[in-house]
Amino acid sequence: MNSIIEKLNDNLKLAYRQALDADQKLDQLQKNGHGKFQALFNEDAGFSFEAKRFKPYVLDVAADVDTLSQNDELDPELLKTTVLKLQNLLALLATFKTN
Repeated sequence: MNSIIEKLNDNLKLAYRQALDADQKLDQLQKNGHGKFQALFNEDAGFSFEAKRFKPYVLDVAADVDTLSQNDELDPELLKTTVLKLQNLLALLATFKTN
């Protein structure tokens, strides 16, 4: 279980650093009159809220990883949801970075 949590934390650190850079770019785009959208993710992405920046999504995944790490046994449903959210987050960050 520890190796799973470590891997999730490693990916979360990567997502956090990328999210900070992406949020700065989004701020600049918005200042220039671009970036008129309601949320970064739709409901299918696994998140239960909407945000216009990446950092709240990273913090949501971090809370899930923290919950997983505090349990004695790995909750398979929470793990599945957390991995899905992290995958969606990293994929969108990668797409945003290349565009």
